[in-house]
This record gives sequence, C-alpha cells and structure tokens, in this order.
Amino acid sequence: MRIAHPVFISLIAVTLAGCGTSDYDLRAYTQSDGLVGVHTIQKAKESETQAVAAAECKKKGKRRAVFVESRTTVNDRFPITNLYMCRD
Repeated sequence: MRIAHPVFISLIAVTLAGCGTSDYDLRAYTQSDGLVGVHTIQKAKESETQAVAAAECKKKGKRRAVFVESRTTVNDRFPITNLYMCRD
C-alpha cells in the first residue's frame, strides 16, 4: 500500500504535465547574416512562430521580429523554416 500512493501521485503529475505542453516544439536559431530562423511544422500558426522569433530577437537586444520569407526544408520533423529580421 505504501508504494501505490507515490506511484499514483507520479502518474497524476505526469498526466497533468503532458496536458500543458504543446503538440510540437518550435526551434529558433540565428543565421550568420543576422536573420532569425524558426523551424516549424505546417500546423503552426504564424503568431506562434513570430513569438518564438521575437524571444530570440530580445536575446540580441532587439524589440520585434519582422517576417522575411518562408522556406521548405528536407527535414521530416520540421519541414518549414520561417525567417525573421530583428528590428528595434
């Protein structure tokens, strides 16, 4: 009976943590030319990708991210890359 209680609480914690996470993960990176790229999937909303790019721009001391272009990639997990330019 003592083992069942912690296992039950752990199961509930894992279930609740899984409900709070999104279905996909967006990845941001900075290119050598200064543009910020965000690896996305096709279901991702533009507002979500822009928020990730804006967070990356804030790390560089800029206030906002302006959409430049979208490219397709050969990556199966993230088939689209959106490029953003950081502005003050």
